[in-house]
Amino acid sequence: MRMQICLAATCWLFCAGAAQAASTEADFKTALAAAVAAEQDAGALKNQWIPTEQALAAAKKAAAAGDFDAAVAQAKEAEALAKASIAQAKEQQTAWKAGVIR
Repeated sequence: MRMQICLAATCWLFCAGAAQAASTEADFKTALAAAVAAEQDAGALKNQWIPTEQALAAAKKAAAAGDFDAAVAQAKEAEALAKASIAQAKEQQTAWKAGVIR
C-alpha cells in the first residue's frame, strides 16, 4: 500500500511539473512585451544590438509556428541582450573619461 502511494505521488509530481513546463501564448506575449520594452530603452540610448533584433525575430517566428517554448526562450534572450546593451551604454557614458589624457 505504501509503495502504491509513493508511486502515485511520484507520477503526480512528474505530471504536474511537465504541465507547468509548457509555455503558452500568454507567456510568450508577456516575454515579448518585456523584450520589446527593453529594446526600446536601448534604442533611446542609441545602443541597439543586431543580435537582439535577431532574437526578437526568431521569437516571433517560433510563436507563429506555435512553438511557444522556443518563442519564450528567444524573447527572454532578446530581453537579456537588450538589458546588456543598456548596461553597456550607461557604462560608456562615463568610461570615456578614463581614456582622456590630462
